[in-house]
Amino acid sequence: MQPVSTTGKGQGFPEDALLADNLLGGGLPAEAEHHLTQAGLSYHQGEVAEAHLSQALLLAPDHAAVLIGLYRFYFYKGRLRDALEIAGACLDKALRDNELPDDWRQVRPGDAAFDRYEEILPRFFLFALKGYAYLNMRLSDIDEGKAAVLKLLELDPGDKIGARVLLDVAERMGCDDDD
Repeated sequence: MQPVSTTGKGQGFPEDALLADNLLGGGLPAEAEHHLTQAGLSYHQGEVAEAHLSQALLLAPDHAAVLIGLYRFYFYKGRLRDALEIAGACLDKALRDNELPDDWRQVRPGDAAFDRYEEILPRFFLFALKGYAYLNMRLSDIDEGKAAVLKLLELDPGDKIGARVLLDVAERMGCDDDD
């Protein structure tokens, strides 16, 4: 599997195969899909793959498949700041698509069917927020990452997406070695 694929499992979007679902994958122009495929095939040639991803982004700038492809590319290339920027774009898209408040901090459990794991759009929001939380923590913004994790646990108290492990990490990162 190529890291820029929008199927399979990946960090931050641990079940991003869901994003290949017809609901989120529908409407992708054939030329953009071609560029995503070529990006996956040329992953080992970073500049070539990124050029294909850039073309896909020009053709479908707000499409989940393109955003996830970019996210995965940047993440696996170790370009975490770029990945965080794309995670933010995914989060913005998920807020719009779910008709949620513009700020993720204002989202409440009853705003969408967060408790129904089979509901793709609310799940996309949760996974986008999880990626955002994870990357903030990796980039040493522990407070922002922890706030996002706490929001995840508020929205998904059964922790179906596995946010508790991120909370444990954030709490360990916030402790001194002497504690």
